[in-house]
Amino acid sequence: MKKKFLVLMTLLMSLCLIGGCGSQGQSASGNGETEDIRLMVWAPSEDQSKDSGEWLRKCCEAFAKEHPEYNIHFVYGVADEATAATTVAQDPESSADVFMYANDNLTVLKDAKAAAKFGGIYEQEVIDTNSETIVNSLRSDGYLYGVPFTTNTWYMFYDKSVFSEEDIKNLDTMLERGVVSFPFTNSWYLPAFYVGNGCTLFEDGTVEEAGVDFAGEKADDVTNYLIDLMANPNFVVDADGSGMAGLRDGSVNAIFTGSWDAASIKEILGDNMGVASLPCYTLNGEEKQMYAYAGSKAIGVNATSDNMVASIQLAIYLGSAEAQRLHYELRNVVPCNTELLNDESIAGDMLVTAQNDTFNNTSILQPFVSAMSNCWTPVENMGKGIRNKSVTHKNAKEQTQAMNDAMNSNGL
Repeated sequence: MKKKFLVLMTLLMSLCLIGGCGSQGQSASGNGETEDIRLMVWAPSEDQSKDSGEWLRKCCEAFAKEHPEYNIHFVYGVADEATAATTVAQDPESSADVFMYANDNLTVLKDAKAAAKFGGIYEQEVIDTNSETIVNSLRSDGYLYGVPFTTNTWYMFYDKSVFSEEDIKNLDTMLERGVVSFPFTNSWYLPAFYVGNGCTLFEDGTVEEAGVDFAGEKADDVTNYLIDLMANPNFVVDADGSGMAGLRDGSVNAIFTGSWDAASIKEILGDNMGVASLPCYTLNGEEKQMYAYAGSKAIGVNATSDNMVASIQLAIYLGSAEAQRLHYELRNVVPCNTELLNDESIAGDMLVTAQNDTFNNTSILQPFVSAMSNCWTPVENMGKGIRNKSVTHKNAKEQTQAMNDAMNSNGL
C-alpha cells in the first residue's frame, strides 16, 4: 500500500510541474541543489551554423543562465521542421527532448503519442503571447502541443517599378501590367483559387468526417478560370526555381513564395522589392479573394523526455519574445509573438506585415487531419493537367469532379 502511495505521489508531482503548479524558477530537486541534466535539441542546420549566427546555441546558453537550478549538458542535432516530427514519431525514445516542427505534422506526433502536452502556466504563457489563431494551429482535442515561433504561409513579392499598390489588389489587373509567375503545379498553392470561391476542406479544417468539397459549379468555375489563366501570355508557371530566375533576368515581375526567399528577392530587386498579402482574382465578373494555406512552426517536446520540466521550460524560452527577436535579427524569421509585432522596429518591416496580414486575413489554417494526405496529389494532377492542356473547357466539369473524388478517397 505504501509503495502505491509513493508511486501516486510521484506521478502527481510530475503532473503538477508540467501543468505549472510549481514555480518556474524553483530548483528541480526542491532543495536548492543543482541538478545535472542532459537535453538533446534538434533544429535546422541554418539555426546552428556560424554563418547564420548560431541562433540555437546562443538561445540554449541564455536559457542555461536563466536556470541555475540545472547544470545542463546540451546535445545538438540537425533536423528541419518538415522532417523532425516524423523522425520523433518513429523512435521517440532515441529522439531529441526538444525539437522544431511544422504544425501540419501534429497528427503524426499525436498518433505516435510522441508529443508532450503543454498545460498550466506554460500553456497560459503561450496563450498570453500569441494570437488565438496561431495557438489553435497547435491544438488538437483541446490540448496544446508546442510553442509557436513563426507563422508559415506564402504571399506575393513583386517589382514596384512595374506594379502600383492599386494594381496588386487584383491578379487580373496585374496580368495587364506585367508578367506573373505562380507555382501552378504545386498543391500547396493552387487551392488558393478554389478556396476563394467557396470550396472547403474538412469544414474548418478539423472535421475529418466532413471531407472535402471541391465539387459542383463553384469548383467547375474555378477550373475554367484556371484554364484561361494558363492561356494568358503574361502568366507563367513557377517550377524548380524558374520564377526566381525570371525575376533575376527581368522576364518575371511578380512571384508567390514566403520569407525563406526574401533575402534572394531583395538582392535581385533592391528598393523595388514589394511584398503584399494575396490579391483577389476576377471570376465571372466578381472579385474573389485568394486564400493561402497557413500554419505555424513550433517548438515541440518529446513525450518520453527524461527531463520533462526542463524540456518544457526550454521550449517556452525558444518561443519567447527574446528568442524570436534574435531569430528575426539573425535569419529574418518572422516573429509571431504579439509583443514583437507591436514593436515599431519590427512592425515597420513590410515582410513582417505581409506575412501576418496573409495569416490573419487571406489564409485558412492548413488542415492537419489524417485525410489531408489524400488531397495533395489530386490537386497537383489538376495543375499539371491544365498546364499540359489535357484538362480543357470541354472536360473541366468531369475533371473537377474526378479531383474531388480523389481528394475524398483513401488512395485505394
